Amino acid sequence: MLETLIYTFLLSISPFGEARAGIPYAVINDMPLLWAFVVGLIANLLIFPVLAWLIETFSRKLWPNRIYKKGVVKLGRRAKKGVGADIRKYGFWGLMIFVMIPLPGTGAYMGTLAAYFLKIERGKAFLSVSIGVFISCVIMAVGSYLGSMGFEAYQ
Repeated sequence: MLETLIYTFLLSISPFGEARAGIPYAVINDMPLLWAFVVGLIANLLIFPVLAWLIETFSRKLWPNRIYKKGVVKLGRRAKKGVGADIRKYGFWGLMIFVMIPLPGTGAYMGTLAAYFLKIERGKAFLSVSIGVFISCVIMAVGSYLGSMGFEAYQ
């Protein structure tokens, strides 16, 4: 069970799946639903403060570097073009909804980047991303639970 907990945490904090991969992994490996939810949620909530700190630290130290500056500006333009209009229009709620949708390309990583590039106040952005992550984890936990029940009934 400890191994499954560790893998669940690592999947939930990774940019390749977040809790959308961690929670189903835990449920498939017979971890109690509450544990899967809590571990996935905690790992996913850690993304915002860690990524925000990394972004600020790297930007402060590497901004004079021309290649870094060019890459950040290009990424910022792409982020604003892709989701910026909706998030800017709806603000806090737009960011929350963007993060809570359990689809690839949304989630805490992209929400944190969008909040940084759109210059959303850090406290509001953290609260918005956290609520979105919580709702996304609830959706994934319920879906994983119902899916496992259906799979067991089928066998």
